[in-house]
Amino acid sequence: MPESRSHQSQAQRITIIGSIIDTILGVLKIVFGMMAHSTALIADGIHSLSDLVTDILVVWIIRYSHQEPDEEHPWGHARFETIGTVILGCVLVAVAGAMAYDSLLTLIRNEVLQLPEWPALVIAAISVAAKELIYRYTLTVGKRIKSDLIIANAWHSRTDAFSSIVVFFGVAGAMAGISWLDSVAAIGVALIIAKVGWDLTWKSILELVDTALPEEEIKAYTDAIMGVEGVLSVHSFKSRSMGSQSQLEMHLQVAPHLSASEGHFIGDKAVSRLMTQFDDIGHVIFHIDTYDDEEGHDLSMSLPFRTEISGILWEILDQAGHPELSINRLALFYRRDAVEIELMLLNSEENQSIDLKALETELNRLFSEHSWFGGIHLWLGSQPARL
Repeated sequence: MPESRSHQSQAQRITIIGSIIDTILGVLKIVFGMMAHSTALIADGIHSLSDLVTDILVVWIIRYSHQEPDEEHPWGHARFETIGTVILGCVLVAVAGAMAYDSLLTLIRNEVLQLPEWPALVIAAISVAAKELIYRYTLTVGKRIKSDLIIANAWHSRTDAFSSIVVFFGVAGAMAGISWLDSVAAIGVALIIAKVGWDLTWKSILELVDTALPEEEIKAYTDAIMGVEGVLSVHSFKSRSMGSQSQLEMHLQVAPHLSASEGHFIGDKAVSRLMTQFDDIGHVIFHIDTYDDEEGHDLSMSLPFRTEISGILWEILDQAGHPELSINRLALFYRRDAVEIELMLLNSEENQSIDLKALETELNRLFSEHSWFGGIHLWLGSQPARL
């Protein structure tokens, strides 16, 4: 919880710093763009002010997405960060469309514009330096707190630096006598903005529809799990992203003769290893299997319950001439298409006189008429009765 608050504070602080810079640059670009007769610089100023809008959005989303899970949102609020990124991307695409449309009209009408003047070059150069600086600072913070939204916002800042470079060369070309180059540069800025907006939107949409994580990440997770003692295989692996974290669900196969508690212990160990090796994992759901239920048709649904098997056992013991056999424990081991039976007999003088090997052979013969039977094993023990 304290770490989450620290990450939230860092994210909000760097975003607010970026918004202040965006405001200053946006105003400077628009004012000097009008004074220096540069439509490209004005367009770039609008871009900077659109960054301010998205910065405010980012601050609000960060505050909400870092809240703890509650009754209405048991998986947490990270998806609000994803939705915010979609909104941010759509805003960028819309702004880019408006900028490109206005500049295209200027070119089509072949309007005679005043040539840009040198202040436009100075402001464009200042913008490049300032936005590159805030990009590097924001990216460092985003990586440190592992926030995709902050990292995306960092790249958003860098697109402003790229667009300012385009403006710089566009203005320089227009000042050299190529009057239409300034409008072309404005269209170039719009295309850059649209590309970033589309990339952010598409990536977030893939997350919202629960697209699986990349194959190389799944392989890394699987390799880590297979290193846990007792895990025979990993299958039915499902994954998705939620904000900056990964959500995993999987089936872990263990030996069929393990107890339920040992199987669950192995699963807990697998989760612990994942959480230790990968700090981007938010939640893991595992299911313990004693067989690979992905191999062919699952016949386990037709296998009998303990009560039915126990009734059949007593009938067969009666047929074998041992209706009063003293039993300590009946253990059942379910496989994909069969049930193995393990019978612990009371370690008494009466049971010690029984030929267990011969009785085991007879019980295997009598049970063999049941299609689900996978074998029976008898042995003497002294644990409390658990029939």
